[in-house]
Amino acid sequence: MTRLITASLTGALLAVLLLASQRASAEAAPVNINTASASELAALQGIGPAKAQAIVEHREKNGQFKSVDDLKLVHGIGDKMLEQLRPQVTVDGKPAAPAANPATANATKR
Repeated sequence: MTRLITASLTGALLAVLLLASQRASAEAAPVNINTASASELAALQGIGPAKAQAIVEHREKNGQFKSVDDLKLVHGIGDKMLEQLRPQVTVDGKPAAPAANPATANATKR
């Protein structure tokens, strides 16, 4: 009985560690929206299978995304979703730069 509990706890701990390491590596390496599969896109926080498929279909129909901001052209992705996705995605292998905040830009010009 003790062995069974120990084995179960060990297995659960290993599963948690594996998931944590996968999430950390996913956060460390942005996903290229021009080359990612629907399943890779669906793994992004905030993107499910339907939006992932919409991204792929938009890319196939209209060509590669020129910038991360082009994701707003995909049905169902607005400003809020784009800002959530920005640190997770790229079009060239580099993390997307934060969008310029017009309020901040105007404040620095004064």
